[in-house]
Amino acid sequence: MKAVVHQSPIKADFAVIGGGIVGLATAWQLSQRAPRQKIVLLEKEQSLAFHQTGRNSGVLHSGIYYRPGSLRAQNCRAGKLALEEFCDRYGVAWKKTGKVIVALQQSELSQLQLILERGRQNGVQCEQIGPERLRELEPHCAGIQAIYVPESGIVDYPGVCTRLGELLTAGGHQICLGSRVLGMRQNAECVRLECSDCVVEATQVVNCGGLHSDRLARLSGQPLRERIVPFRGEYFELVPEAHRFCNSLIYPVPDPRFPFLGVHFTRMIHGGVECGPNAVFALAREGYDWRTINIRDLRESLTYPGFLRLAARNWRTGLGEIRRSLFKTAFVRALQRLVPEIRSEHLRACPAGVRAQALGLDGKLIDDFQIQRHERVVNVCNAPSPAATACLNIGRIVAEQVLSGTTRTV
Repeated sequence: MKAVVHQSPIKADFAVIGGGIVGLATAWQLSQRAPRQKIVLLEKEQSLAFHQTGRNSGVLHSGIYYRPGSLRAQNCRAGKLALEEFCDRYGVAWKKTGKVIVALQQSELSQLQLILERGRQNGVQCEQIGPERLRELEPHCAGIQAIYVPESGIVDYPGVCTRLGELLTAGGHQICLGSRVLGMRQNAECVRLECSDCVVEATQVVNCGGLHSDRLARLSGQPLRERIVPFRGEYFELVPEAHRFCNSLIYPVPDPRFPFLGVHFTRMIHGGVECGPNAVFALAREGYDWRTINIRDLRESLTYPGFLRLAARNWRTGLGEIRRSLFKTAFVRALQRLVPEIRSEHLRACPAGVRAQALGLDGKLIDDFQIQRHERVVNVCNAPSPAATACLNIGRIVAEQVLSGTTRTV
């Protein structure tokens, strides 16, 4: 596919690729630090927050799960406070709801204790509670012990993106929708981006391409060994008469062998309760159902040694996730472990999301943020959860790298 070129290239000081929450937050942080510099944001879809951000469950994470000292832990804590302040200042909906992480059997208590210790080391307000206190908070929830995290909450992430976009355009910056980056060439003076509808020449570029960030990184010349492997998260929502089963956020103790948090219950900022997600291998990077198959994406994943190693180690868990995807009754049974009163008729399907997860050659999921510079391009190569919560702080770090011209890799 050839780019359709305007009469002359769009000139910019900074170009940001990706109109999700991390790309928008990065562009906004650049605008705050260099208000006289021109910023162009390129998004291949016809609207902002179309993929991961727009399909996010809306949880405002506390940082309780993450390894102390990791970028995820540091950015989550600082980013949560920054996002709450941003929402208050610019009128975006958010709410502190609290959260319980529930142990259902004795074998989960050691992992529950590890999570509690991590939370305390990370400065999270949290406490261990018994079944009586758990029933006070969540009367319909099973469990023998739990962690209560009163500072957890929910937020309107697409609303954050809309507001960031408005602030950028009000500041004189440009957002180009429907602009897919097809080529990238660096020279001594700028980076030339060949897009589906234009050409952009920018002094520096930031790649926040999410599901396609590894491909964009390679276009920049970054010798990236890791690869994005897509995992789809499928959700149900509770019918209105079943909303009473969940007051806030109800999570299981996560399986330490698997990087996802397990099916859980989430109060939504605009009303309703979502249940999920499972985590199944997606047949396309934008594969939001089993019918969507992209041969290139599928071939890349199935021939990647890292994915083959991951599948070999976790095939039993993967089969369980597929079973929950194909059979509603299996999904219901997983939910009933937390809330025994849930029945199939209480659930109706809602849109799925796909997680952009970087996977190493060793078959291990990259569990921390990965930000790398290659000459004039800063590549955000991996931004797993809690990237949405931490977006403003991630944006700050990336903006500082861009403006300082450092080659530091984090």
